[in-house]
Order: sequence, then C-alpha cells, then structure tokens
Amino acid sequence: MSGGHILLILVSILVFSGICQRVLDALSLTDRQALLFVGLILIGSILPPVPLFGRIKISLGGAVVPLLLSLYVFLKADTNHERIRTAIASLAAGCAVLALGIFFPDEPGKMFIDINYLYGVLCGLISCTLTRSRRCAFISGIWGIVLSDVFQSTALWLQGTEQTLYLGSAGILDAIVISGVTAYLASELTGEFRERIRRGAKTENT
Repeated sequence: MSGGHILLILVSILVFSGICQRVLDALSLTDRQALLFVGLILIGSILPPVPLFGRIKISLGGAVVPLLLSLYVFLKADTNHERIRTAIASLAAGCAVLALGIFFPDEPGKMFIDINYLYGVLCGLISCTLTRSRRCAFISGIWGIVLSDVFQSTALWLQGTEQTLYLGSAGILDAIVISGVTAYLASELTGEFRERIRRGAKTENT
C-alpha cells in the first residue's frame, strides 16, 4: 500500500469521526461527499487504466476522480478573481514540479525518498504560497500535479516515444494526495498565524 493510499484512509477515518468538519466546510463538501470521492479514488486506483486515444491511457483513481473533485470545489469559488488565482497557481506549481523532475532522478534507489513525495510537497507549498484561501490551495495542489504529468507525457510524446503514456499512475496518485493535503494544511497554518498576528496588533492598539 502506497503513501497516498494510507493518507486517504487516514483522511476517511478523520472525516468519519467528524474531526475534519472545518476542512469540509472550507471546501464546500459534506462528509458523505468527501467519503464518496475518497472511495472512488481508492477503487479507481486499482482498476485498469482507460484508453483515451493512441498510446495514451488515464487512471480513474489517479487522474479522473481527483480532477472531478477539484472541479467541483473550483465551481464553488466565490469570485472569478479566486478562480483566476487558482489557475495561475496551478500552472506555476505544475511547471515547478516538471522542472524538479528534470533535475532530480526518478529511478527507485537513487534518492533517499520517493520523488513523487517531493513532487507533492513542493506543489502543495507553491500552491499555498500563490493563493490566499484554503480552497484555492487545495485545488491548485491537485491541478499542479496533474498538469505536470500532462506536461511530462506530452514531452515524451513529442520526442517520439513508443511506450504507452499513462496519466495518473500510482506514483502520481501519491503526489496528488500529498500535494492537496500539504496545500490545505500549509494554508491553514499560515492563516492561523496571520490571524494571531492581527489579534495581537489589535490588542496592542487597545
């Protein structure tokens, strides 16, 4: 069982126990909707990839369901400004992850940690930095990883690769889950930090 699957199971437990209610409210999700999406991702990740066209296949759990989840949350955005900021952050995060993949080896055994975990953390932190809401950070954290996977697959296709291009592989699923969780948690922490600074400043002025 991969790190992404373990994290999804932990999220399910937290949602079921009611601990994540604040998170769900921020993402405009009910507990049933959250559990449904988590279940679909887990089930979709063990199903065979779906052929798109040519030598391109896509994973239901590693790409389709996470995109549907993030699209649902995206449509709940309050303003177009929030949507634009999310799109920009997603593109920037995707490019950063692609650059990381170019400069670091992705073969097992050549690094002390799975490169997909680094992809997820990097994308999540960038998404948090470039957005101002927990919802935007969560969405761009998912989109950034998916975009980087599309960029990498497109680059291989343009190079004339003969292998099947697999969007949303098991490693990408790990990166997506880690990125989304990292983006939200980092936004939560920075939001709390800014709020405490504001409260401290108000206390000093009174």
